[in-house]
Amino acid sequence: MTSPTSLEKSRSAWRFIAAATIATMIGITTAAGQTAAPIQVPGPIVASGARLEKLFDGGFWTEGPAVGPDRRIYFCDITMTFATGMDAGNIWVFDPATNKTSIFRSPSGMAAGIKFDREGRMIVAQGADFGGRSIVRTDSKTGRTTIIAALYKGRPFNAPNDLDIDDQGRIYFTDPRYFGHEPVEQPIQGVYRLDTDGSVHLILADVARPNGIVISPNQKTLYVAELDSLVSDFRIDKVPQRNGNMRLLAYDLAADGTASNQRVLADYGSEIGPDGITVDARGNVYAAVSAASRRGVRVYAASGEEIAYIPVPDEPAVSNVALATRDGRTFLYMTAKNSLYRIETLIPGR
Repeated sequence: MTSPTSLEKSRSAWRFIAAATIATMIGITTAAGQTAAPIQVPGPIVASGARLEKLFDGGFWTEGPAVGPDRRIYFCDITMTFATGMDAGNIWVFDPATNKTSIFRSPSGMAAGIKFDREGRMIVAQGADFGGRSIVRTDSKTGRTTIIAALYKGRPFNAPNDLDIDDQGRIYFTDPRYFGHEPVEQPIQGVYRLDTDGSVHLILADVARPNGIVISPNQKTLYVAELDSLVSDFRIDKVPQRNGNMRLLAYDLAADGTASNQRVLADYGSEIGPDGITVDARGNVYAAVSAASRRGVRVYAASGEEIAYIPVPDEPAVSNVALATRDGRTFLYMTAKNSLYRIETLIPGR
């Protein structure tokens, strides 16, 4: 029988291997975490004198922050089983009133993305690696959870990653695969729309590996982050590797929920590109970018012009973003490796 000490050493080794492997796969370097410092960001996005605050650093791979109806910040913790001794994933919640973070749900079904609908229900994209590979909805009053999408044409999804909800209540979600032992049964890594009648529609198949997704405030543009590592499981041998397409894409979004007319808002070349994305009320797009040259959050006007860059120093990856307004002040929340950050900004979210 393996001793507790040996097991913990094994877990620690796998944690190190996982972090190093992910860094290699996406072209980033690891760095020791440090206390966040005040930063100055010129332009119309960040409040004058704002401070980048580290709020939490107790996760494994944090993702998918979202503002709940209670104004608390919910975020995912993807605990890759091969690196954590079979941890089953978590959803954490940060309370701005107390500055405390606690577990909201564990196991999480390997939750990777969260949104709340107009009724205050939590909608979660569950990934692979012993996860749900589905979209689930939790009633905030009863706590009961319902699977609302798990199959397309009779086959399981790859690993639903991120999602957004339009004004009609339709859910748009991405379905890539980055890791997990389960077979990949969908012929493409697509973007889907889940209608209010429960029907699921493939709307995009021209994105190599779709990740973050968000809808513009006027509901006429769909933004998709293309983050293609060219592998479907990080646990591969050390061989020559490179990234595929790393782009922030925009599409025309029709009233019937179809998307067309792909255009490139930003191309990151051989560097790691955009992961999670969000928009503010003026239509600016905020992209979490782990490119080693300028790691942090890049903010783009709808035209594609970069109008701000918010550095997140001393982190190997910045994974996702969300805007939250409380007591008249707006904050940009950012997940980065095992942490949650925030900085005060000037424009509320959509």
